Amino acid sequence: MKAKWILFSLLTAAATILAAAADKAPKPGKDGWVSMFDGKTLNGWKAGDNPESWSVKNGAIVGDGERSHLFWMGEQCENCEFRAEVKLNHGGNSGMYFRAEFMPGWPNGYEAQVNNTHKDPVKTGSLYNLVKVYDQLVPDDTWWTQDIIADGNHIIIKVNGKVTVDYVDEKRLHMKGYLALQQHNKGSVVEYRNLMFRKLPAKK
Repeated sequence: MKAKWILFSLLTAAATILAAAADKAPKPGKDGWVSMFDGKTLNGWKAGDNPESWSVKNGAIVGDGERSHLFWMGEQCENCEFRAEVKLNHGGNSGMYFRAEFMPGWPNGYEAQVNNTHKDPVKTGSLYNLVKVYDQLVPDDTWWTQDIIADGNHIIIKVNGKVTVDYVDEKRLHMKGYLALQQHNKGSVVEYRNLMFRKLPAKK
């Protein structure tokens, strides 16, 4: 019995280690990952409006000012994975858009919510308007990882490696478009770093 318990413990520990390894920060050029941000400039990014709301500070893209959406123009997402480290101030609100239309105002596309203590009850880890998370998963002013996988009409969102959304969009609302960051409103201050993208194989 003791030997079986030891074996079980070892297998559990191994599974935990493998899960942690699978969620390690990806490296550009490995496993198809591409870095979206050089850590110094907004090269490759374009605001739909109010570009003055975006800057680069301390190796992060910072949203601070009037409502704006900053689009990555490097490549559109059809089947892709989009990952970033995020930090948000108290009462702040932001989002990670994917398969979005480049446009001023509020883009047409999917949004992975970024909101810990804003008055909007839909919190970080939600697929906005489709799958709602009401619990606060992340403290204010803390870095966390948000990962989006868009594979055909199957969408997964993970916060710090934990799945918060596993959703099949039968309506196929948005099947191709840009990736973008949201500056929701004046008073919100959001930071993004280690922004990464990779293509996924086309659905058969």
